Amino acid sequence: MTASAYVLEYHLVNYRRTWRSSALSTLVLPLLTMLGFGIGVGGYVRGGVENVAYLDWIVPGLIASAAVQTAIGESTWPVLSYFEWLKVYFAQAAAPLRVFDIVTGHLAFMIFRVLLCVAAFLLVAAAFGTLHSWWALAVLPIAALTGLAVATPVMAFSASVTSDSYLAILMRFAVLPMSLFSGVFFPVESLPEVLRWVAWALPLWHGVDLSRAATLGVAPGPEALWQVAFLVGWAAAGWFLTVRRFRKRLVV
Repeated sequence: MTASAYVLEYHLVNYRRTWRSSALSTLVLPLLTMLGFGIGVGGYVRGGVENVAYLDWIVPGLIASAAVQTAIGESTWPVLSYFEWLKVYFAQAAAPLRVFDIVTGHLAFMIFRVLLCVAAFLLVAAAFGTLHSWWALAVLPIAALTGLAVATPVMAFSASVTSDSYLAILMRFAVLPMSLFSGVFFPVESLPEVLRWVAWALPLWHGVDLSRAATLGVAPGPEALWQVAFLVGWAAAGWFLTVRRFRKRLVV
């Protein structure tokens, strides 16, 4: 095993002791979300969206949004606590482990959590009959990449602050608007042009668009490659910033 794998093992052992606290929400949240938004709100959307029933149209957006929410949840308070309160990162650095191993191992655990959440969402979506193609399984790697594209820069931010007040600001003024205006609940074409460009510049919209194509069985066009490259760029830039911030705090 590599050093990064041992870091991942540490997080998995911790999760083995706490998984029950999130198991219920992992299954119930997709169900309530689809009942509330897909069927409740969808009942008022006559004719669906883009010739697709509203529930079927909204499900891939909800899946991508859930992946991002999970990634952000794992890359904010846990990261801050490992620096400020529990000092886990300092203990790992003294093991000794390289900054690369600490960051990579923790990111691997975050992606594991994202995949668990998305897999549960896909099962609930399949029970509702909203998946139109076997290509829906491609949502798993899409969600992993989207989660990574968000988790890495957020992880760098969490490693740069010393109070969780900054994380609350991040959630309120960045995460919430991104979740509302990235094509999850309605097409971004309904937004003013300026806001459309903002949505296109954020990772979530690309994850939503790729996931929607997969669940609806729509053949991806050449733009799908650019969207994947865009998400990879976000993940790579965020990883670089995270390693830099971790090295600044952990390496004397």
